[in-house]
Amino acid sequence: MPSNTFDLLDQLAARGFIHQSTDLDGLRLALSQGPITFYLGFDATADSLHVGHLQALMLMRHLQRAGHKPILLIGGATTRIGDPSFRDSSRPVLTEAQIQHNIAGITGCFARYIQLGDGPSDGLVVDNADWLDGIGYLQFLDQVGRHFSINRLLTFDAVRNRLEREHSLSFQEFGYTLLQAHDFTELARRHNCTLQLGGADQWANIINGVELGRRQGCQPLFGLTMPLLTTRDGRKMGKSASGAVWLNGDKLSPYDFWQFWRNCDDADVGRFLALFSELPLDEVARLSALEGAELNQAKIILANATTALAHGEQAARDAAATALALFTAQETDAELPQLSVSAEDLAGGLSLTDLLLRHNLQPSRSAIRRLASGGGLLLNGERQSNPDQPLQAWQLGRRLSLGKKRHYLLQSR
Repeated sequence: MPSNTFDLLDQLAARGFIHQSTDLDGLRLALSQGPITFYLGFDATADSLHVGHLQALMLMRHLQRAGHKPILLIGGATTRIGDPSFRDSSRPVLTEAQIQHNIAGITGCFARYIQLGDGPSDGLVVDNADWLDGIGYLQFLDQVGRHFSINRLLTFDAVRNRLEREHSLSFQEFGYTLLQAHDFTELARRHNCTLQLGGADQWANIINGVELGRRQGCQPLFGLTMPLLTTRDGRKMGKSASGAVWLNGDKLSPYDFWQFWRNCDDADVGRFLALFSELPLDEVARLSALEGAELNQAKIILANATTALAHGEQAARDAAATALALFTAQETDAELPQLSVSAEDLAGGLSLTDLLLRHNLQPSRSAIRRLASGGGLLLNGERQSNPDQPLQAWQLGRRLSLGKKRHYLLQSR
Protein backbone atom coordinates (compact mmCIF):
# COMPACT_ATOMS: atom_id res chain seq x y z
CA MET A 1 0.00 0.00 0.00
CA PRO A 2 1.40 3.43 -0.89
CA SER A 3 3.04 5.35 1.94
CA ASN A 4 0.79 8.37 1.36
CA THR A 5 -2.42 6.51 2.20
CA PHE A 6 -2.89 8.64 5.33
CA ASP A 7 -3.19 11.67 3.02
CA LEU A 8 -5.60 9.94 0.65
CA LEU A 9 -8.66 11.84 1.89
CA ASP A 10 -6.85 15.15 1.43
CA GLN A 11 -6.00 14.18 -2.15
CA LEU A 12 -9.59 13.16 -2.86
CA ALA A 13 -10.90 16.37 -1.33
CA ALA A 14 -8.51 18.41 -3.47
CA ARG A 15 -9.92 16.70 -6.56
CA GLY A 16 -13.48 17.53 -5.51
CA PHE A 17 -14.73 14.08 -4.54
CA ILE A 18 -15.76 14.68 -0.91
CA HIS A 19 -18.99 16.31 0.23
CA GLN A 20 -19.44 15.00 3.77
CA SER A 21 -18.68 11.99 5.95
CA THR A 22 -20.29 10.39 8.97
CA ASP A 23 -16.90 10.45 10.75
CA LEU A 24 -14.10 11.91 8.66
CA ASP A 25 -11.41 11.58 11.35
CA GLY A 26 -12.38 7.99 12.08
CA LEU A 27 -12.36 7.15 8.38
CA ARG A 28 -8.96 8.80 7.94
CA LEU A 29 -7.58 6.65 10.75
CA ALA A 30 -9.12 3.47 9.33
CA LEU A 31 -7.64 4.15 5.89
CA SER A 32 -4.20 4.75 7.42
CA GLN A 33 -4.21 1.47 9.35
CA GLY A 34 -4.47 -0.83 6.35
CA PRO A 35 -6.69 -1.81 3.44
CA ILE A 36 -10.42 -1.52 3.96
CA THR A 37 -13.35 -2.77 1.88
CA PHE A 38 -15.83 -0.21 0.55
CA TYR A 39 -18.90 -0.29 -1.67
CA LEU A 40 -21.20 1.70 -3.88
CA GLY A 41 -24.65 0.59 -5.01
CA PHE A 42 -26.12 0.84 -8.50
CA ASP A 43 -29.77 0.08 -9.16
CA ALA A 44 -30.30 -1.59 -12.54
CA THR A 45 -32.70 0.99 -14.00
CA ALA A 46 -30.95 1.14 -17.41
CA ASP A 47 -28.69 -1.14 -19.44
CA SER A 48 -25.73 1.26 -19.24
CA LEU A 49 -24.22 3.68 -16.78
CA HIS A 50 -23.80 7.31 -17.86
CA VAL A 51 -21.37 10.10 -17.05
CA GLY A 52 -23.43 10.96 -13.98
CA HIS A 53 -22.02 7.74 -12.48
CA LEU A 54 -18.48 8.56 -13.54
CA GLN A 55 -17.61 10.57 -10.44
CA ALA A 56 -18.35 7.53 -8.28
CA LEU A 57 -16.43 5.15 -10.55
CA MET A 58 -13.39 7.44 -10.49
CA LEU A 59 -13.56 7.74 -6.70
CA MET A 60 -13.63 3.95 -6.44
CA ARG A 61 -10.72 3.77 -8.87
CA HIS A 62 -8.61 6.12 -6.71
CA LEU A 63 -9.42 4.14 -3.55
CA GLN A 64 -8.57 0.84 -5.23
CA ARG A 65 -5.26 2.17 -6.52
CA ALA A 66 -4.44 3.13 -2.93
CA GLY A 67 -4.83 -0.53 -1.96
CA HIS A 68 -8.47 -0.68 -0.84
CA LYS A 69 -11.02 -3.23 -2.05
CA PRO A 70 -14.16 -2.13 -3.93
CA ILE A 71 -17.51 -3.86 -3.99
CA LEU A 72 -19.91 -2.93 -6.76
CA LEU A 73 -23.36 -3.71 -5.40
CA ILE A 74 -26.03 -4.12 -8.06
CA GLY A 75 -29.56 -3.73 -6.76
CA GLY A 76 -31.17 -6.69 -8.44
CA ALA A 77 -33.76 -6.69 -5.64
CA THR A 78 -34.06 -2.98 -4.80
CA THR A 79 -34.46 -2.03 -8.47
CA ARG A 80 -37.94 -3.56 -8.25
CA ILE A 81 -38.84 -0.85 -5.72
CA GLY A 82 -36.83 2.19 -6.74
CA ASP A 83 -35.11 4.74 -4.51
CA PRO A 84 -37.58 7.59 -3.84
CA SER A 85 -34.85 10.02 -2.74
CA PHE A 86 -35.67 13.50 -4.08
CA ARG A 87 -38.12 12.18 -6.69
CA ASP A 88 -41.68 13.43 -7.12
CA SER A 89 -43.04 10.18 -8.56
CA SER A 90 -42.46 6.45 -8.46
CA ARG A 91 -40.00 4.90 -10.87
CA PRO A 92 -41.46 2.72 -13.64
CA VAL A 93 -41.86 -0.91 -12.60
CA LEU A 94 -39.38 -3.18 -14.42
CA THR A 95 -39.86 -6.86 -15.12
CA GLU A 96 -37.32 -9.40 -13.91
CA ALA A 97 -36.19 -9.92 -17.51
CA GLN A 98 -35.58 -6.16 -17.92
CA ILE A 99 -33.64 -6.03 -14.66
CA GLN A 100 -31.38 -8.93 -15.69
CA HIS A 101 -30.81 -7.31 -19.10
CA ASN A 102 -29.82 -4.07 -17.39
CA ILE A 103 -27.51 -5.85 -14.94
CA ALA A 104 -25.65 -7.44 -17.86
CA GLY A 105 -25.28 -4.06 -19.54
CA ILE A 106 -23.97 -2.07 -16.58
CA THR A 107 -21.63 -4.83 -15.41
CA GLY A 108 -19.71 -4.30 -18.64
CA CYS A 109 -18.95 -0.72 -17.57
CA PHE A 110 -17.33 -1.73 -14.31
CA ALA A 111 -14.27 -3.56 -15.63
CA ARG A 112 -13.14 -0.51 -17.61
CA TYR A 113 -12.69 1.47 -14.40
CA ILE A 114 -12.32 -1.11 -11.62
CA GLN A 115 -9.99 -4.12 -11.67
CA LEU A 116 -12.16 -7.15 -10.92
CA GLY A 117 -10.87 -10.52 -9.80
CA ASP A 118 -9.79 -12.60 -6.82
CA GLY A 119 -6.82 -10.55 -5.60
CA PRO A 120 -6.72 -8.77 -2.23
CA SER A 121 -7.75 -5.40 -3.69
CA ASP A 122 -9.62 -6.69 -6.75
CA GLY A 123 -13.22 -5.58 -7.03
CA LEU A 124 -16.27 -7.77 -6.47
CA VAL A 125 -19.63 -7.48 -8.21
CA VAL A 126 -22.45 -8.46 -5.83
CA ASP A 127 -26.24 -8.56 -6.28
CA ASN A 128 -28.39 -7.74 -3.24
CA ALA A 129 -31.00 -10.18 -4.51
CA ASP A 130 -28.65 -12.85 -3.09
CA TRP A 131 -29.85 -12.03 0.43
CA LEU A 132 -32.99 -9.91 0.03
CA ASP A 133 -34.81 -12.52 -2.04
CA GLY A 134 -34.45 -15.05 0.76
CA ILE A 135 -35.45 -12.99 3.79
CA GLY A 136 -39.02 -13.22 5.07
CA TYR A 137 -41.09 -10.19 6.00
CA LEU A 138 -41.31 -11.03 9.71
CA GLN A 139 -37.60 -11.84 9.82
CA PHE A 140 -36.80 -8.49 8.18
CA LEU A 141 -38.99 -6.60 10.67
CA ASP A 142 -37.24 -8.35 13.54
CA GLN A 143 -33.69 -7.90 12.25
CA VAL A 144 -34.02 -4.44 10.73
CA GLY A 145 -37.40 -2.77 11.23
CA ARG A 146 -37.32 -2.66 15.02
CA HIS A 147 -34.21 -0.48 14.93
CA PHE A 148 -35.91 2.39 13.07
CA SER A 149 -38.26 5.13 14.24
CA ILE A 150 -40.97 6.25 11.82
CA ASN A 151 -40.83 9.67 13.47
CA ARG A 152 -37.19 10.07 12.49
CA LEU A 153 -37.59 8.66 8.98
CA LEU A 154 -40.25 11.30 8.32
CA THR A 155 -37.74 14.06 9.10
CA PHE A 156 -35.38 13.16 6.25
CA ASP A 157 -35.51 15.67 3.41
CA ALA A 158 -36.13 13.09 0.68
CA VAL A 159 -39.29 11.88 2.41
CA ARG A 160 -40.47 15.17 3.89
CA ASN A 161 -40.16 17.11 0.63
CA ARG A 162 -42.21 14.58 -1.27
CA LEU A 163 -44.95 14.49 1.33
CA GLU A 164 -45.04 18.29 1.62
CA ARG A 165 -45.63 18.50 -2.13
CA GLU A 166 -48.48 16.03 -1.61
CA HIS A 167 -46.98 13.48 -3.99
CA SER A 168 -47.78 9.86 -3.28
CA LEU A 169 -45.12 7.79 -1.50
CA SER A 170 -45.86 4.08 -1.40
CA PHE A 171 -45.07 1.92 1.63
CA GLN A 172 -42.83 -0.05 -0.72
CA GLU A 173 -40.75 3.03 -1.53
CA PHE A 174 -40.79 4.19 2.08
CA GLY A 175 -39.09 0.93 3.02
CA TYR A 176 -36.27 1.43 0.51
CA THR A 177 -33.97 3.11 3.03
CA LEU A 178 -34.30 0.12 5.37
CA LEU A 179 -33.32 -2.24 2.55
CA GLN A 180 -30.26 -0.12 1.74
CA ALA A 181 -29.29 -0.03 5.41
CA HIS A 182 -29.60 -3.82 5.53
CA ASP A 183 -27.38 -4.07 2.44
CA PHE A 184 -24.61 -2.23 4.28
CA THR A 185 -24.71 -4.44 7.36
CA GLU A 186 -24.99 -7.57 5.22
CA LEU A 187 -21.87 -6.56 3.27
CA ALA A 188 -20.13 -5.84 6.58
CA ARG A 189 -20.88 -9.38 7.75
CA ARG A 190 -20.13 -11.13 4.47
CA HIS A 191 -17.16 -9.12 3.21
CA ASN A 192 -15.92 -7.02 6.16
CA CYS A 193 -17.09 -3.92 4.27
CA THR A 194 -16.86 -0.79 6.43
CA LEU A 195 -17.38 2.15 4.04
CA GLN A 196 -20.34 3.09 1.87
CA LEU A 197 -19.99 5.69 -0.88
CA GLY A 198 -22.84 7.63 -2.44
CA GLY A 199 -24.02 10.91 -3.89
CA ALA A 200 -25.12 13.72 -1.61
CA ASP A 201 -28.74 12.64 -2.15
CA GLN A 202 -27.91 9.32 -0.43
CA TRP A 203 -26.89 10.90 2.87
CA ALA A 204 -29.97 9.81 4.81
CA ASN A 205 -29.80 6.25 3.47
CA ILE A 206 -26.10 6.02 4.36
CA ILE A 207 -26.65 7.37 7.88
CA ASN A 208 -29.33 4.74 8.42
CA GLY A 209 -26.91 2.00 7.39
CA VAL A 210 -24.20 3.26 9.75
CA GLU A 211 -26.66 3.48 12.65
CA LEU A 212 -28.13 0.05 11.91
CA GLY A 213 -24.64 -1.42 12.03
CA ARG A 214 -24.02 0.18 15.42
CA ARG A 215 -27.29 -1.14 16.83
CA GLN A 216 -26.62 -4.62 15.50
CA GLY A 217 -23.12 -4.71 16.98
CA CYS A 218 -21.14 -4.49 13.73
CA GLN A 219 -17.64 -3.05 13.61
CA PRO A 220 -17.59 0.75 13.11
CA LEU A 221 -19.07 1.67 9.72
CA PHE A 222 -18.47 4.86 7.76
CA GLY A 223 -20.24 6.83 5.06
CA LEU A 224 -18.74 9.21 2.50
CA THR A 225 -20.78 11.25 0.04
CA MET A 226 -19.80 13.09 -3.13
CA PRO A 227 -21.14 16.46 -4.28
CA LEU A 228 -24.03 16.36 -6.73
CA LEU A 229 -22.51 17.59 -9.97
CA THR A 230 -24.03 19.95 -12.47
CA THR A 231 -22.49 21.56 -15.52
CA ARG A 232 -21.90 25.31 -15.69
CA ASP A 233 -25.26 25.80 -17.42
CA GLY A 234 -27.07 23.97 -14.62
CA ARG A 235 -27.66 20.60 -16.28
CA LYS A 236 -27.28 17.51 -14.15
CA MET A 237 -24.18 15.50 -15.06
CA GLY A 238 -25.17 12.57 -17.25
CA LYS A 239 -27.29 14.62 -19.63
CA SER A 240 -26.51 16.69 -22.70
CA ALA A 241 -28.75 18.69 -25.00
CA SER A 242 -29.19 15.56 -27.11
CA GLY A 243 -29.87 13.12 -24.26
CA ALA A 244 -28.00 10.88 -21.83
CA VAL A 245 -24.22 10.58 -22.20
CA TRP A 246 -23.88 6.81 -21.88
CA LEU A 247 -20.67 4.95 -21.06
CA ASN A 248 -21.44 1.93 -23.24
CA GLY A 249 -20.37 2.31 -26.86
CA ASP A 250 -23.48 0.59 -28.21
CA LYS A 251 -25.61 3.41 -26.76
CA LEU A 252 -23.34 6.37 -27.55
CA SER A 253 -20.43 6.26 -29.98
CA PRO A 254 -16.90 6.93 -28.68
CA TYR A 255 -16.76 9.92 -31.03
CA ASP A 256 -19.90 11.53 -29.55
CA PHE A 257 -18.61 10.71 -26.05
CA TRP A 258 -15.32 12.46 -26.93
CA GLN A 259 -17.22 15.46 -28.29
CA PHE A 260 -19.24 15.81 -25.07
CA TRP A 261 -16.04 16.50 -23.14
CA ARG A 262 -14.40 18.53 -25.92
CA ASN A 263 -17.42 20.86 -25.98
CA CYS A 264 -17.72 21.40 -22.22
CA ASP A 265 -18.00 24.92 -20.86
CA ASP A 266 -14.70 26.74 -20.29
CA ALA A 267 -15.58 27.13 -16.61
CA ASP A 268 -15.93 23.35 -16.16
CA VAL A 269 -12.55 22.30 -17.60
CA GLY A 270 -10.47 22.42 -14.41
CA ARG A 271 -13.12 20.73 -12.28
CA PHE A 272 -13.66 17.98 -14.83
CA LEU A 273 -9.92 17.35 -15.27
CA ALA A 274 -9.55 16.91 -11.50
CA LEU A 275 -12.49 14.53 -11.24
CA PHE A 276 -12.45 12.57 -14.47
CA SER A 277 -8.77 12.31 -15.43
CA GLU A 278 -5.80 10.93 -13.54
CA LEU A 279 -3.51 13.85 -14.28
CA PRO A 280 -1.49 15.17 -11.32
CA LEU A 281 -3.16 18.11 -9.63
CA ASP A 282 -0.34 20.48 -10.52
CA GLU A 283 -0.87 19.66 -14.20
CA VAL A 284 -4.62 20.15 -13.74
CA ALA A 285 -3.89 23.58 -12.26
CA ARG A 286 -1.62 24.47 -15.19
CA LEU A 287 -4.21 23.45 -17.78
CA SER A 288 -7.00 25.21 -15.89
CA ALA A 289 -5.07 28.47 -16.03
CA LEU A 290 -4.97 28.48 -19.84
CA GLU A 291 -7.12 31.09 -21.53
CA GLY A 292 -8.63 31.78 -24.91
CA ALA A 293 -7.74 29.41 -27.73
CA GLU A 294 -5.13 27.68 -25.55
CA LEU A 295 -7.90 26.34 -23.31
CA ASN A 296 -9.07 24.19 -26.23
CA GLN A 297 -5.94 22.09 -25.78
CA ALA A 298 -6.98 21.39 -22.18
CA LYS A 299 -10.41 20.32 -23.44
CA ILE A 300 -8.81 17.92 -25.92
CA ILE A 301 -6.67 16.45 -23.12
CA LEU A 302 -9.85 16.02 -21.04
CA ALA A 303 -11.71 14.38 -23.94
CA ASN A 304 -8.79 12.04 -24.68
CA ALA A 305 -8.42 11.00 -21.03
CA THR A 306 -12.10 10.31 -20.40
CA THR A 307 -12.61 8.49 -23.72
CA ALA A 308 -9.52 6.32 -23.18
CA LEU A 309 -10.92 5.14 -19.84
CA ALA A 310 -14.41 4.51 -21.19
CA HIS A 311 -13.56 3.02 -24.59
CA GLY A 312 -9.81 2.40 -24.76
CA GLU A 313 -6.76 4.30 -26.00
CA GLN A 314 -7.37 3.47 -29.66
CA ALA A 315 -10.96 4.72 -29.56
CA ALA A 316 -9.73 7.99 -28.03
CA ARG A 317 -7.11 8.40 -30.77
CA ASP A 318 -9.66 7.62 -33.47
CA ALA A 319 -12.17 10.11 -32.05
CA ALA A 320 -9.54 12.84 -31.84
CA ALA A 321 -8.40 12.14 -35.41
CA THR A 322 -11.99 12.22 -36.69
CA ALA A 323 -12.63 15.51 -34.93
CA LEU A 324 -9.47 17.02 -36.41
CA ALA A 325 -10.39 15.85 -39.91
CA LEU A 326 -13.89 17.27 -39.60
CA PHE A 327 -12.58 20.55 -38.22
CA THR A 328 -10.20 20.81 -41.17
CA ALA A 329 -13.05 20.06 -43.56
CA GLN A 330 -15.39 22.68 -42.10
CA GLU A 331 -14.03 25.34 -44.41
CA THR A 332 -15.35 23.40 -47.42
CA ASP A 333 -18.71 22.47 -45.86
CA ALA A 334 -20.26 25.71 -47.11
CA GLU A 335 -19.64 24.50 -50.65
CA LEU A 336 -21.43 21.16 -50.11
CA PRO A 337 -24.95 20.54 -51.43
CA GLN A 338 -27.40 21.17 -48.59
CA LEU A 339 -30.24 18.89 -47.49
CA SER A 340 -32.75 21.00 -45.58
CA VAL A 341 -34.66 19.62 -42.60
CA SER A 342 -37.45 21.61 -40.96
CA ALA A 343 -38.76 21.55 -37.41
CA GLU A 344 -41.91 19.94 -38.80
CA ASP A 345 -39.77 17.20 -40.36
CA LEU A 346 -38.15 16.46 -37.01
CA ALA A 347 -41.49 16.46 -35.21
CA GLY A 348 -42.84 14.05 -37.82
CA GLY A 349 -40.00 11.57 -37.30
CA LEU A 350 -38.12 12.14 -40.57
CA SER A 351 -35.32 9.58 -40.98
CA LEU A 352 -32.21 9.49 -43.15
CA THR A 353 -34.03 7.00 -45.35
CA ASP A 354 -36.91 9.45 -45.84
CA LEU A 355 -34.51 12.30 -46.54
CA LEU A 356 -32.48 10.41 -49.13
CA LEU A 357 -35.61 9.24 -50.95
CA ARG A 358 -37.09 12.76 -50.85
CA HIS A 359 -34.04 14.10 -52.70
CA ASN A 360 -33.73 11.07 -55.03
CA LEU A 361 -30.25 10.31 -53.71
CA GLN A 362 -30.93 6.57 -53.49
CA PRO A 363 -33.28 4.42 -55.57
CA SER A 364 -35.03 2.55 -52.74
CA ARG A 365 -35.22 1.81 -49.05
CA SER A 366 -33.46 -1.51 -49.58
CA ALA A 367 -30.59 0.26 -51.36
CA ILE A 368 -30.21 2.62 -48.40
CA ARG A 369 -30.15 -0.28 -45.96
CA ARG A 370 -27.47 -2.02 -48.06
CA LEU A 371 -25.42 1.17 -48.10
CA ALA A 372 -25.73 1.48 -44.30
CA SER A 373 -24.93 -2.18 -43.61
CA GLY A 374 -21.81 -1.87 -45.78
CA GLY A 375 -20.56 1.09 -43.75
CA GLY A 376 -21.13 3.63 -46.50
CA LEU A 377 -23.67 5.87 -44.75
CA LEU A 378 -21.96 8.29 -42.37
CA LEU A 379 -22.66 11.43 -40.35
CA ASN A 380 -19.48 13.33 -39.55
CA GLY A 381 -17.53 10.15 -40.19
CA GLU A 382 -19.67 7.99 -37.88
CA ARG A 383 -21.34 4.97 -39.43
CA GLN A 384 -25.14 5.05 -39.39
CA SER A 385 -26.32 1.47 -39.03
CA ASN A 386 -30.02 2.31 -38.62
CA PRO A 387 -31.07 4.77 -41.36
CA ASP A 388 -34.74 4.38 -40.41
CA GLN A 389 -34.19 5.99 -37.01
CA PRO A 390 -35.71 9.50 -36.72
CA LEU A 391 -33.26 12.36 -37.11
CA GLN A 392 -32.53 14.53 -34.07
CA ALA A 393 -32.04 18.29 -33.96
CA TRP A 394 -28.46 17.93 -32.74
CA GLN A 395 -27.55 16.06 -35.94
CA LEU A 396 -28.26 19.09 -38.11
CA GLY A 397 -25.14 20.85 -39.31
CA ARG A 398 -23.35 17.53 -39.78
CA ARG A 399 -21.85 16.19 -42.98
CA LEU A 400 -23.75 13.28 -44.55
CA SER A 401 -21.56 10.98 -46.63
CA LEU A 402 -22.78 8.37 -49.12
CA GLY A 403 -19.65 6.35 -49.70
CA LYS A 404 -16.33 8.13 -50.11
CA LYS A 405 -17.18 10.67 -52.80
CA ARG A 406 -20.73 11.95 -52.25
CA HIS A 407 -21.11 14.44 -49.42
CA TYR A 408 -23.96 16.68 -48.28
CA LEU A 409 -24.60 19.07 -45.41
CA LEU A 410 -27.67 18.54 -43.22
CA GLN A 411 -29.11 21.98 -42.61
CA SER A 412 -32.09 23.33 -40.70
CA ARG A 413 -34.59 25.53 -42.46
